[in-house]
Amino acid sequence: MITVSDLSLQYSGQPLFSHVDLQFIKGNCYGIIGANGAGKSTFLKILSGQLEPTSGEVSVLPKTRMSVLKQDQNQYDAATVMDTVLMGNQHLYDIGREMNALYEKEDFTDEDGIKAAELQAEYAELGGYESESDASRILQGLGISTAFHDTLMADMDARLKVKVLLAQALFGNPDILMMDEPTNNLDIAATNWLEDFLLDFEGTVIVVSHDRHFLNTICTHIVDIDYNKIKMYVGNYDFWYDASQLMQNLMKNQNKKNEEKAQELKEFISRFSANKSKSKQATARRKLLEKISLEEIPASSRRYPWVSFSPDREVGKDILFVTDVSKTVDGVKLLDKVSFTVHHGDKIAFVGENENAQTALFKILTGEWEPDEGTVKWGQTATFSYFPKDNTPYFQDNDDNLVEWLRQFSPDPHEAYLRGFLGRMLFSGDDVYKPVKVLSGGEKVRCMLSRMMLSGANVLLLDQPTNHLDLESIAAVNNGLEAVKCNVLFSSHDHQMVQTVANRVFDFSPDGKLTDMPMTYDEYLERQAQG
Repeated sequence: MITVSDLSLQYSGQPLFSHVDLQFIKGNCYGIIGANGAGKSTFLKILSGQLEPTSGEVSVLPKTRMSVLKQDQNQYDAATVMDTVLMGNQHLYDIGREMNALYEKEDFTDEDGIKAAELQAEYAELGGYESESDASRILQGLGISTAFHDTLMADMDARLKVKVLLAQALFGNPDILMMDEPTNNLDIAATNWLEDFLLDFEGTVIVVSHDRHFLNTICTHIVDIDYNKIKMYVGNYDFWYDASQLMQNLMKNQNKKNEEKAQELKEFISRFSANKSKSKQATARRKLLEKISLEEIPASSRRYPWVSFSPDREVGKDILFVTDVSKTVDGVKLLDKVSFTVHHGDKIAFVGENENAQTALFKILTGEWEPDEGTVKWGQTATFSYFPKDNTPYFQDNDDNLVEWLRQFSPDPHEAYLRGFLGRMLFSGDDVYKPVKVLSGGEKVRCMLSRMMLSGANVLLLDQPTNHLDLESIAAVNNGLEAVKCNVLFSSHDHQMVQTVANRVFDFSPDGKLTDMPMTYDEYLERQAQG
């Protein structure tokens, strides 16, 4: 349905990617991946016609309807939620409005009647009479109840606006569906619904996402942007990752053999070039050496931070006791008689729709908030480190550079140590002297993770640590939490992280109740599906 021919894009004379030739076929789902700054979103804009390439072309089959997930949350503030979704098929929406306007005319003429009949026939053919029920089904699947469908977008919470715009993109059976980070700010239930929707979708899907489980579930192909090139591979994300790692290892092994052979030849030449009896042989070896090509493995644009937590001491038997904790904020009861005990080895995932309750509990456990009733008791050997969902207070109006900022949390104040630590977290060169207040969202997250790693705590509390991170950083955090030998309480939208790290699940219901389930996340989801 889409053909990309000899496509190139340059910024300030530098190629972002070049000589791209690809085809996107109906019935397939393509996941676009690459490091931050590689050009994923830019490539998506070129495919959708929002951006012109430097050279080459993108051709789309005639009469193909393309739907693109909008990014401006305020674009439809004057419209209702329902109308915003219906505008996902603008032609159908316009026909409906024109038809209704005709029928509302006081001086309805025979000519108006003929025109209205024509519009009505086209409206019916396009599924107009089922459009509102279809839109309602999508909205409810994403977690927006019918109570909000006639609400103005201007009055909707930002998190719900994101869902409405996603519903708009999905509405009306487009031929091509393009989405940039569709799972951002989606709860796991909505993400699961979206996965099922896309698996049944018959058109072409092209998506940028940092959610590994999402890519593994829906993708038939991976489009990889690296080395200033764009290549397409059959399979989902895990298949691509395993294949790429295998290829890298094969290339490295081949290079190692070539390097060993070259070194052997160099040593022979050096040893015997002055020896007349061996001079002919040395010359032959020199010629052979010149012919050996050490296949260059370019430094990948992908960089994995080093995330590793090392508790200063093992936590004792008594860790954390929470008894009948309740909390009401702005008239809303977030927590209602919450009780639990944390045991040795527990890694607990906070899940459910009530994310405000999850954050409230984190704040109460850390002492930032007091409960309205109930008690929180930490064991004497327990020390905790906290990753808040909102890290603004740590960086706002702060003129410190990265070295100065990190020094306040480090047992070793020396700059060489701090620079080395920051280097492993992907801050190198003069980057370490940037003021922390100008850092990107992902850079701030890496700073907060650095702070936690330096703490030596034996209980880790993390509220959405994967927000703003790329795939490589998410994988590093995942591996760090999976490997650490201490207690972890965390929330995350990343399915793979929750499944691989947690051995216990806390489900927060909308009414503030907590259900404690000692099981993996997939087991929890299976139980939820069974009712």
